[in-house]
Amino acid sequence: MEIIGYIVALLIGLSLGLIGGGGSILTVPILVYLFNVSPVLATSYSLFIVGTTSLVGSVTNFVNKKIEIKTVLIFGTLSVVTVFCIRHYIIPHLPVMLNVVGFKISVAFITMLLFAFLMIGSSFSMIKNNRDVSVSTVQKAGIFKVSVYGIAVGLVTGLLGAGGGFLLIPALTILLRLPVKTAIGTSLVIITMNSLVGFADDITHHIMDWDLLLTVTGISVVGIFIGSAIGKRIEATVLKKALDGLC
Repeated sequence: MEIIGYIVALLIGLSLGLIGGGGSILTVPILVYLFNVSPVLATSYSLFIVGTTSLVGSVTNFVNKKIEIKTVLIFGTLSVVTVFCIRHYIIPHLPVMLNVVGFKISVAFITMLLFAFLMIGSSFSMIKNNRDVSVSTVQKAGIFKVSVYGIAVGLVTGLLGAGGGFLLIPALTILLRLPVKTAIGTSLVIITMNSLVGFADDITHHIMDWDLLLTVTGISVVGIFIGSAIGKRIEATVLKKALDGLC
């Protein structure tokens, strides 16, 4: 099963490099079901894997001037603060079992259930057909809506260890009207900030299996190089059509 896990780990980086998101949603299920990592610890591992992989992709996009710094500051500040609060004040203090309407349910089960809903929601957003965005919708995007998106990305990253790229890309392309390749680069920077800040706090709460972490991360980094190389050969209009499903 671990061999399959290493193969799928390549897809994490491939997706991040090609579309700036999506791959991180694979990380926690891979760690839980293929590497037998507990769900709560898997969210910590995911932060490191996704954050490091996105960092490599961010450097490449920075060199190619495909990052909108102002947008990084707007989203980054809100989402990083949200991630830190969740990983520092909530996750370490969660009990093993929760009492829900008289029933005892494990936090591990709830984590994977939330992740299942996240994956289903993400899938529906990718295949829905409504892709028309009017100018009036874009013009109405104010600081409140941008703030809500920033906090939402922080919640997803903080609670589930997912990068939140499937939320970021629609926000960046629709609300802020960034060119698709700039949106991808900007998304990677924000994912990097959120993930590594969350993981930095987690180090004080968990014992890390660095051999597993570095191996999976290394394979994922190879994937993001491949994804970035493929992305350079694809026209922005083609990528836009592929990303429209997220919108």
